[in-house]
This record gives sequence, structure tokens and C-alpha cells, in this order.
Amino acid sequence: MKKLASNLTFQVLTAIALGVLVGAIFPDFGAALKPIGGTFINLIKMLITPIIFLTVVLGIGGMGDLKKVGRVGGKALLYFELVTTLALVIGITAANLADPGAGIDARASVATQSAAQAAEASKYTAQATSGEGMHWVDFVTHIVPHSVVGAFAEGEVLQVLLFAVLFGFAVSRMPQEVGGPLLKTFDRLSHAMFGVLALVMKLAPIGAFGGMAFTIGKYGLHTLLPLGKLMLVVYLTMFLFVFGVLNAIMRFYGLSLWRFLGFIKEEILLVLGTSSSESALPRMIDKLERYGCSRSVAGLVIPTGYSFNLDGTSIYLSITAIFLAQAFDINLTLGQEISLIGILMVTSKGAAGVTGSGFIVLASTLAATRIIPVEGVALLLGVDRFMSEARAITNVIGNGVATLVIAKSENEFDEARHLLALQGVGELPGPPEKA
Repeated sequence: MKKLASNLTFQVLTAIALGVLVGAIFPDFGAALKPIGGTFINLIKMLITPIIFLTVVLGIGGMGDLKKVGRVGGKALLYFELVTTLALVIGITAANLADPGAGIDARASVATQSAAQAAEASKYTAQATSGEGMHWVDFVTHIVPHSVVGAFAEGEVLQVLLFAVLFGFAVSRMPQEVGGPLLKTFDRLSHAMFGVLALVMKLAPIGAFGGMAFTIGKYGLHTLLPLGKLMLVVYLTMFLFVFGVLNAIMRFYGLSLWRFLGFIKEEILLVLGTSSSESALPRMIDKLERYGCSRSVAGLVIPTGYSFNLDGTSIYLSITAIFLAQAFDINLTLGQEISLIGILMVTSKGAAGVTGSGFIVLASTLAATRIIPVEGVALLLGVDRFMSEARAITNVIGNGVATLVIAKSENEFDEARHLLALQGVGELPGPPEKA
């Protein structure tokens, strides 16, 4: 019993259950616990950029073959585009088949929203129609930071990733007597950072409790009823995507999805409790190294995937867009739906690292199509938080599978370390030593 109580998975599960109870029984108190979950996520976020920088620099600096780096990145981006496009198609198909928006008088519903909800919805509408944040030109130019220090300070993952790749290239071109000692120093710093992460993770149950209590306390279980069908469609579609599409991909590469999910169960539960996929990012890099992926592949694919491989977000966006069309009694033609997929292929790539990203991307897409009223996002305000867990978990699993696929295709997968991971050997605070 003592061993079970000290298990992180058990602690997080217990915390989530307690958070649901507190939020349901004492909603005001639960809603007031928002700072607890937020503070824990901030603790994780403060480690994301230094861990990504050190991991990428060590991976590229020690890889030697720069053509190999470009090949890995190219494969990753191609895989991301194919799989996220498939996720969009699956989401639109599921929404058309299930017809979750049928029978909803959207115009009347939007008109009767409270003043607070209307103000919040108008914020996303204004951001979409003004072109803030989500247009692909802004997204691409935003990757280059105004300053390196600013990128680290503001937690801009893609900007730090760009700098880390360039820094890694520079280190790899240094003479061995200069670059070697520098990489050894970075390796020691990397172990120290993962040690700090291990300390922070001891607070995961508290963060999960605060996040779940706030969600239930603020929005209430009753808010699930009116839009329950939409939520059911979203959850079932993501379930089928994970255990259908991603499972098939894993089997093709000779890996077991079930075993992988068991290996990252703590990260999945952490995302469930915090509704933030970022909370698992540093641990996922560490876990995938332990699972057999090389440091260079894990360090490059996972951070990139957080902006380019958002399977869960893609499914959510496609289903909710079709849902709103149905709610407004707008019959989309096949051409319009294909256009919607094309727009989402671009706008969904800007969803990471932006507050209220789901709403902003959805509003941007609706504004671009000019077919579905952008004000319809107000209908989703009450239940979006409850769907965020599903899309965040799907994003995390999708990025993990992508990393395994790229590692396998590049022969950067250590079968011996993989077998040790499945046996529960090597669960230490820091990343594995380089061979």
C-alpha cells in the first residue's frame, strides 16, 4: 500500500478524482483554485525552453552528419502534414456522419448569450478578423525572434528551436578540441535541468487537483448536457484516431501502441489534469529517449511537433467548424468542405503557444471561409474547456508516435534500450548517457 501511495500515477489519478469532487460540491472554492493549476504549468514552462535548447544542441552537435539533420527534419514535416491532414479529413467525415449540430437554433442561442460570454466571443472574432496571430505569413515570420534572450524569456518554443538548431550546427563545425568540451558542459547542464524537472514533477498531483477543481467549479457538470453530443463526437473521433490510425502506424513499424501508452501514462494523466499538452513536453523528450529514440531525433521532432503535428487540435477544429455550419443550418458543398480542410491545414499550424488558441484558430478559419458566422464560437465557450483535455492528450500521443516513426525510419532507435524501458529499467531523473 505504501508503494502504491508513492506512485506518481496513483497520486495524479487520486488528485484528479478529488478535483472533480471539490469542483462539483464546492464550485466557488473549486473555481478559486485556478492559480494552483496555473502555477504548476508555469513551473513546467520555465524548464521547456532550456531543456529544448540543450537537447537539440547536444543532438545536432554530436550527430556529425549535417545532411542527416536536414533529412530528419524533412521527414518529420512530411509526416506531420500527412497525418494532420488525415486527422482533418476524419474529423469532417465524423461530423457529417454524426450531425451533432442538427436541431440547434444557433442564431437564437448566440443572441441570448450573456454579456460576459458575448465579450469573450467578440475578442476571438476581433483577433480573427484583424488577422492577429494566425495567418501563415505572420506565423512564419514570427519563428525568427527579435532577440534570443526574449525568445527564452517569453517561452517561444519555435524561436528557441530555430536558435538551438543554428547553434548546434555551429558547434558541430567547431574543431573537436573546442566543441567537445562545450558539448560535455551542455550535457552536464542537461542532466541538471532534468533533475530540476524531477523535483517539479513531485508537485504534479497538486497541479492536477487545482486544474480539475477549477474546470468543474467554474463551468459545472451541467454545462456538458446541451452540447453533450458534440463532445461525444469529438471524444469518440479522437479515440478512433488514436487506436485506429496511430495504432496502425505503430504496428507497421513493429511497435505496440498499448505498451507505449503504458510507458507514458503519467504524462497522459498530467495532461488530463492540467488541460495543457505543454506540461508534458519536457518529460516526453526524456521518456522517448528512454524508450529507444536517439537524443537528436527526440529533441528535434517533439518540439517541432508541438506546432506542426497537432492531431487532436485538427480533429477538434474540423468537427466544431462543421458543427457550427449545421447549427446555423448551412449546407456546405463538397468544394466548400475541401476548401475548409485547405484553410485548416494552414491555420492549425499556428495553434501552439497561444492563449485561447482553439477559439482563435477556429475564428480565423471561419473568417477566412466567410460562410459560417464567426460569432458562432460563442456556442462553444461553455464546453471548450472539457474538450481541451481530449485534444491535448491526442496531441501528446500523436507527437510521441511521430518521434518513434522518424527514429525507426532513420535507424535511430535502440532496441536494447527499448526492451529495458518495457521492463521498467532505467527510470532515473536524467536522460540516458550517450553511448
